Amino acid sequence: MNTHLCRKIILKLVPFTNKYLDQSVGVFFFPLGIVLCRYFESEKIDFTGKKVLELGSGTGIVGILTVLLGGDVTMTDRPYVLKQIEYNILANIPVSSRHRSKIRALAWGSDQNSFPTDFDIILGSDIVYSPSQFPNLIQTLLYFCKDKTVIYLCSDVKYREGSAEFHEDLLPVQFHSQLIHTSGSSCIYKVTKKVSDDED
Repeated sequence: MNTHLCRKIILKLVPFTNKYLDQSVGVFFFPLGIVLCRYFESEKIDFTGKKVLELGSGTGIVGILTVLLGGDVTMTDRPYVLKQIEYNILANIPVSSRHRSKIRALAWGSDQNSFPTDFDIILGSDIVYSPSQFPNLIQTLLYFCKDKTVIYLCSDVKYREGSAEFHEDLLPVQFHSQLIHTSGSSCIYKVTKKVSDDED
């Protein structure tokens, strides 16, 4: 497996500077996305045959890498971010693999019901940062997460408001969560949904 895909993607990413985006979202590629990408590469994770949903794709770096590692990936974000994701897909994913990438707008807690629920894997990097959105995020995760769905969340538990509380207190109410990697204050969690016969 090529272990330098993440670096190659970074070099081709265009930061969010066009008319579709404001200065509050994605002006630079997200460092937490890079942490998650490097983890996938170092662990040689193969997404071949997996149906993947990325929440809050931003530049699309994680979703793009996941396509390059074999996944069938739907990248989601707010509507004005989608043009930039599309540009970065065209710059990084070969024509022969682009059929495995999709882009859709998704507002957490609002329109997830218009999506299918057959995803094998859900990804999120730097999406745990706004406590007012935590209920919507959890509602969205519950909708998409079935018994065998695996979620990878990469969060900054030190510098993102409420992130530690989200992972330590809120998420464990309805999900099993395992810390699987740290890089400074960046933490990667592997999350699965609790089922009715799980023991607390």
